[in-house]
Amino acid sequence: MINRVLIRIKAIQILYSYLLVEKKFSFESMPSAPTKEKRFAFSLYMDMLMLLYSISRSIKRRGGSMPLADTRFIKRLGSDDQFKSLLAKYRTCNFSLESAAERLAENIKESSYYKNWLKAYEGGDPGAETQVWKDIFNIFVVPDKGLADAFAQRENYTLKGVERMQQMMETTFSNFLASQDDGKDAEKALTRSLDEARDLYFLLLSLPAELAELRHRQIEDNRQKYITSHEDLNPNMKFVESPLVEAIQNNETINNYLEKNKLSWGQNDGYMLEALLKAVMESDFYAEYMEDPVSSPAKDMEFWKNVYRKIILQNKDFLEAMEDRSVFWNDDLDIMSTFAIKTLRKMSEGDPNAILDKFKDDEDRRFGFDLIKSVLRNKDEYRGYIDDALQEQRWDRDRLAFMDVLIIETALAEILNFPKIPLQVSINEYIEIAKSYSSAKSGAFVNGLLGSVLRQLKENGKLLK
Repeated sequence: MINRVLIRIKAIQILYSYLLVEKKFSFESMPSAPTKEKRFAFSLYMDMLMLLYSISRSIKRRGGSMPLADTRFIKRLGSDDQFKSLLAKYRTCNFSLESAAERLAENIKESSYYKNWLKAYEGGDPGAETQVWKDIFNIFVVPDKGLADAFAQRENYTLKGVERMQQMMETTFSNFLASQDDGKDAEKALTRSLDEARDLYFLLLSLPAELAELRHRQIEDNRQKYITSHEDLNPNMKFVESPLVEAIQNNETINNYLEKNKLSWGQNDGYMLEALLKAVMESDFYAEYMEDPVSSPAKDMEFWKNVYRKIILQNKDFLEAMEDRSVFWNDDLDIMSTFAIKTLRKMSEGDPNAILDKFKDDEDRRFGFDLIKSVLRNKDEYRGYIDDALQEQRWDRDRLAFMDVLIIETALAEILNFPKIPLQVSINEYIEIAKSYSSAKSGAFVNGLLGSVLRQLKENGKLLK
């Protein structure tokens, strides 16, 4: 029922809101008006970051993979402009602590700490990336006597400068841990949004029954009037006694879900329900339906399909009620109404398995969460690909709309991490999302820029689709 088209839209909406208020993580910068001691401490701080970066790339597994280099902390480090300058510097001259990095890497690799961490990391423990570099720094780097001796040989060395460096490292780790890199809030928002889409599906299924019940109460009230007409005493019950309405009323799955989740239109939106019923009864196709002496499941379904498409989904009161009930529902409505109509058609045909499962399979169940994690884990890398393409095309990166960048980053996350999804499917889906959720020209822009990024990735052997 919840398909990948809707999941992609939800992932982008949630990432957009999440990243706009994301607590940014940044490394320490050179203090203003630095003393000799502060310059020494900052220089040592940058070399400690370089040391950790070197360690991450020195610990390899069979096949050449580098698990520590794949952690978010190291990826953030590698994408930092200040650190990139340091990397460029050490391409032309030797890093003085390189031998210490290799020695420490060997000690770490053989330690029980690393072996336990690797087991948790490969087991998918979401917390495995969070604490590892703070632990490595405190367990292996700080106590190392060889490093302490190397520090003592540096210009402007003081013990207080070393302590200041350690404080800067602790601040860096604390800021990293406090940042929202793990995406838990985004995943919770996705869970809530998917649950509410499921709620909407069942509420849409229940609408014919609730409208029929409201009409039945009106008929009973008319019969109790002091002065009654022939029509009051002999009402046409075709709308109220519709076989499809009866099938909805008697469906245990629908009734149990609505009761369990305390969902109802009448109890929460009685005015809206009355407005919908009035609009239905004033329509031409209602009159034709009620006057038609021939009844059949097909005609019944055709009538209700018209009710959904020509009245419910166009009704101002209904759309306002949707917005009040959930921030997600207006975006979910088109897809959920399509599934509701499909389900009602099956019910009208007597299909006992008409109610759709929440997800087609476990892959769809995980898709949105895996997509969000991929974007958050690699967004700096993906932004680097985008910037490279912008430079090649001579476009101004500062003029990019945030939504356009996010759509391309999410498209790259899908293309690079979900090999079973055909490349053209992913490209087309995100172009359509850009057309609907960004500016008028975004579809063409996303198509062009994404195409440029993908060409570069193919040339570099990073895209195999």
